[in-house]
Amino acid sequence: MLDVKYIRENLDQVKSALGKKGFVFNDEEFNRLDEQRKSALTKAQALQAEKKKASKQIGALIGQGMSPEDAKAQVMGSIDSDITDAEQAAKDAEQAMRDLLMSIPNVPHASVPFGKDEDDNVEVLKWGTPASFSFTPKDHVDLGEALGLSFDDGAMLAGSRFVVMSGPMARLHRAITQFMLNTHTEEHGYTETYVPYMVNRTALEGTGQLPKFEEDLFKIPSAQGEKDFYLIPTAEVPVTNLLRESVTDIQLPIKKVAHTPCFRSEAGSYGRDTRGMIRQHQFDKVELVQFVRAEDSDAALEELTGHAEAILQKLGLPYRKITLCGGDMGFSASKTYDLEVWLPGQQKYREISSCSTFGDYQARRMQARWRNPETGKPELLHTLNGSGLAVGRTMVAVMENYQQEDGSIVVPDALRPYMGGVEVIRP
Repeated sequence: MLDVKYIRENLDQVKSALGKKGFVFNDEEFNRLDEQRKSALTKAQALQAEKKKASKQIGALIGQGMSPEDAKAQVMGSIDSDITDAEQAAKDAEQAMRDLLMSIPNVPHASVPFGKDEDDNVEVLKWGTPASFSFTPKDHVDLGEALGLSFDDGAMLAGSRFVVMSGPMARLHRAITQFMLNTHTEEHGYTETYVPYMVNRTALEGTGQLPKFEEDLFKIPSAQGEKDFYLIPTAEVPVTNLLRESVTDIQLPIKKVAHTPCFRSEAGSYGRDTRGMIRQHQFDKVELVQFVRAEDSDAALEELTGHAEAILQKLGLPYRKITLCGGDMGFSASKTYDLEVWLPGQQKYREISSCSTFGDYQARRMQARWRNPETGKPELLHTLNGSGLAVGRTMVAVMENYQQEDGSIVVPDALRPYMGGVEVIRP
């Protein structure tokens, strides 16, 4: 979340920047709560000072022979109850301000372009040339029917937006995952991390999914009567929260990679991408997370995005890199690059990775800090994450870009060691 002091001192700038995201900042409500909070704290502090002064008067009266009970009754009056009321008012004011701050998105980076939606995003580069086919290329749904990809079985077991993979498709899915993990750990310096697939509410508040986006999550009531769990929408949530409420002395940057299933309700996507694996309730992803110093976060975003791009390049998949405009950015992000891979079956580029820097926005919500060795003082970390990549969408891209006229799929060179040397997947 944003810093109260920063908002107070840069109110017009914050309002203007948030307008880039289409967010209307209510400065009247902010100022009202800010004044209420300061007034309640001041009153509580004044009453505490009054109590301290009264304590000395009680001592003097006792010294003059008055009983402690009578002395306290004469001097203190209702100070104790007034202090209790004032401290509660201060807590309520602090909570009201925190609730407001939790509802305010992150301020976009100065380099983020203006725009309302994906039509206003800015293309940064294109890599690779889409293949020319001597036949009409199929999409992954038609290709997968004979290769072990069953959406009918997925629907039978769980409903729409689920898939069952068997045989060569299951193996290809696993091979892509292992290839990504090995590349990121062996070549890009990430530490492989295994995390829970369910988290508590606090974790989702820390990374910004809650309270605003609860309808996008799958909530699991606890049978033991404890706090509810949520299935993770991305490994970003548990991995980033590993440093929650802590001050780390580990040398920065900290770079972690995790492979997990991800679960999303896809609320608001009714009628979109109902065919195939592009938009599923359950899908796998290899997630990259970095914790860095403030002065390194801009460079870290370029590096992390480059690590995701490296996977696409090693697989020979044409893609483009775009900078998201303010209106198309996520709630917590300060700046985001999307990578979109070419899908011949759709004849268009589709998102396969989203790489973002969050500044200290998530760290302030989580109180995730590092100790600066130069000053010895704790400072908020800067956090970044990105898909490196979405496994299912990568498999879709491999299938469609490497398809042959007979329905077979040529296995990219980079994946063959993970496929037992298999060069072609045949129906």
